[in-house]
Amino acid sequence: MKLHWSPRSPFVRKVSIVLEECGMMDQVERLHSVAVFAAPPNPEILTDNPLGKIPVLITDDGQTLFDSRVICEYLIGLSGHTDLLPTEPTSRIKHLRWQALADGLTDILLLWRTERGRGAHADPVILNAFETKTRAALAVLENESAELKQTNFGLGHIATVCALGQLEFRYGDCGWKAALPGLAAWYATVSTRPSVAVTAIVDDGEGPAGSVDASPSFTYRTTG
Repeated sequence: MKLHWSPRSPFVRKVSIVLEECGMMDQVERLHSVAVFAAPPNPEILTDNPLGKIPVLITDDGQTLFDSRVICEYLIGLSGHTDLLPTEPTSRIKHLRWQALADGLTDILLLWRTERGRGAHADPVILNAFETKTRAALAVLENESAELKQTNFGLGHIATVCALGQLEFRYGDCGWKAALPGLAAWYATVSTRPSVAVTAIVDDGEGPAGSVDASPSFTYRTTG
C-alpha cells in the first residue's frame, strides 16, 4: 500500500497511529506530499484524490481511499483490530461521536490559522466564530475527560489526541492545559502511548512561498 503523507498533518497522524496500533506500518510506503489549503492543489495528490487533500491511501488492489475516517475504518477492518472501533453499537457510536467532534475541531483549527494568515483582510466575524467553536469543543472534551480515561483506547481517542496535538503544535501558548486540567491530564497520559509518541507532529518547514507559520493569537481564559 501507499500513503500520501506529511509529518505535520494531524489527519495523516491519525492514520499513522492506526497503522502503528494495527502493526501495519511496514506494509505502507509513505509518499511525502505537501497539501496546503490556501495554495494551488498539488497535482501529485490530485491524481489520487480529486479533493487535493491528504491523507490518501492507495490499496494493494488499486483503490484510492480518502479521507482519514474511511482510511482508518479500512485499516481496522483489514487488520482485524476491532478493539479500535468496536462492533457493539453503543461503544461504536461513542467512538464515532468522539471522532466527529475531534475531526471537526481539527478542521476548525486548520481553517482558523488560514484565516488569521490573511492578516488585515481576515474577517473578524469568522475569527470569532472559530474561537467560539474551539472553546465549545474543548469544553465538551473537558467534561468527558473522565469517560475518555475509562474507555478502552480506540478511534475516538486517536482522533482526539490528534486534535489536541494540533492545538499544542500551532497554538501552544494559548494556555488550554491550565484551563482544562482533566483533559490535560488525559492528554499527558495518552501521549506516552508508543503509537502516539512515535507519530508526534514534526514541522518539516515545507510549504508554498509566503505561507504563514506564526501561531495565531489565542489565549484560553475561563469565565466565571
